Amino acid sequence: MNRHSGLLILLAALVLALPTSSYAQLPTEISGIRFNSGQDIVPYFEGWIKNPDGTFDLVFGYFNRNWQEELVIPAGPNNSVEPGGPAAGQPTYFLPRRQRWVFRLRVPADFGKKEVVWTITANGRSEKAYGNLLTAQEINERVIQTNGNLDPGEGDPNMPPSIETAATLTAQVGTPLTLTTFVRDDGLPKPRAAPAPRVPSTAGSFGGQVDRPAATGPNGLTVRWLQYGGPGKVTFEKEGPLPVIDGRAATTATFSMPGTYRVRATANDGALSTTTDIVVTVR
Repeated sequence: MNRHSGLLILLAALVLALPTSSYAQLPTEISGIRFNSGQDIVPYFEGWIKNPDGTFDLVFGYFNRNWQEELVIPAGPNNSVEPGGPAAGQPTYFLPRRQRWVFRLRVPADFGKKEVVWTITANGRSEKAYGNLLTAQEINERVIQTNGNLDPGEGDPNMPPSIETAATLTAQVGTPLTLTTFVRDDGLPKPRAAPAPRVPSTAGSFGGQVDRPAATGPNGLTVRWLQYGGPGKVTFEKEGPLPVIDGRAATTATFSMPGTYRVRATANDGALSTTTDIVVTVR
């Protein structure tokens, strides 16, 4: 008998010696741990895009490890982009979980092998993202418009929607501000028909098994709002996508404290999306 076999036999004997009630307490899997707050934020370099004038856009996103905590981190020592920073137009309000393609930084045509570093310090921990022009990191606009689909769209007649709204607005603390977007689209892709309602099973038979709830969101052209920056929280009238009706979608936003905020609207036709930002001065 070798040494490893002896250890296995000893371990088995110890387990068998446990009371029967102890078996139920032995873990069968490692459960996922979700933290509502107290975790850090990881900036991500998503890739780079070459512009027609020869310049490049470095595209970043972030991952807020918290499931609930939303953090305000102004541009400065805890939220910096270098060189040239610390402020470079990066987000200053961080929503929970993964937020992709949120921040672009334009660099000159002669950027070459230089590098941009975005550093975020949250809840006592610093994380960095490194933006550069490595060939493997090149993406195009369609990757962003499709939220990561690598299909270049060749032969696809669908075009992304256009979205227009006011560039700047003013508001009062605690008073809902109406946000209106005007959206145009080519009607592609055609909205999918809503699924037929399920027929209740008859007595004595088994109904169909359902592994997920039926979709309840709007179908077709929609607009979704999120907060990009600001000293306090923005509460939107409705979370989630809003249907575009007669080329228009409207909601309200309420601001918790004075300051300058930036909110973002994203129009989506079911396959492609377009974003626009509004700067709101709150008194």
